[in-house]
Amino acid sequence: MSFDVKVLTLFPEYFESPLNCSILKRAQQSKILNFDAINIRDFTTDKHNTTDDIPYGGGAGMVMKPEPIVAALKSLDPTLPKIFLTPQGERLTHKLAEELSTGDGFVLLCGHYEGVDQRIRDHYIDREISIGDFVLTGGEPAAVILIDAVTRLIPKVLGNADSLSHESFTTNTLDFPQYTRPREFDGHTVPEVLLSGNHARIAEWRNKKRLETTKKVRPDLLEE
Repeated sequence: MSFDVKVLTLFPEYFESPLNCSILKRAQQSKILNFDAINIRDFTTDKHNTTDDIPYGGGAGMVMKPEPIVAALKSLDPTLPKIFLTPQGERLTHKLAEELSTGDGFVLLCGHYEGVDQRIRDHYIDREISIGDFVLTGGEPAAVILIDAVTRLIPKVLGNADSLSHESFTTNTLDFPQYTRPREFDGHTVPEVLLSGNHARIAEWRNKKRLETTKKVRPDLLEE
């Protein structure tokens, strides 16, 4: 059975390129990932396809209306978790991506303008997720990041599943440095230990570098 991802958006064309190249494209071709970008405007009922209105209480900007969004949500599989992408949500982490990858899929709601009517979030959304402490022009870039982070963890998506066990965040540390040919480039050489053929020494060196990099860049991970 395919992992089912539905994205509710005002701009379905946004996903045409990132979802149709590299690993995400192959995952769809292999029927591992089933992706649909659903236009919220298709669920409006007025001739202007209105999806936003001025906020009650005044203020700058517009707010996305509840009617078309809820109609779109109700048209989908009710068993899929419904996720709203917002800076106010829980932070996306590797652990959270792993959790999401073990299910059957999810629905992502992409907000715009000043956000969506709060009643949608209170009564029709199961979870809110943020990709970081910053604001985007809309939820579409965040949706692509979340889909990518989750899809690559689904069994059989990556060519070599063992690579998942050695990358950043799998053990609360960042990844070790990687080198490839040529052995010397522009006066810079590959560390001798990697050329030694001694797998125990290489593993020790890589673990040491993991800890050094994490301590320097993300010491908070070691505290966790």
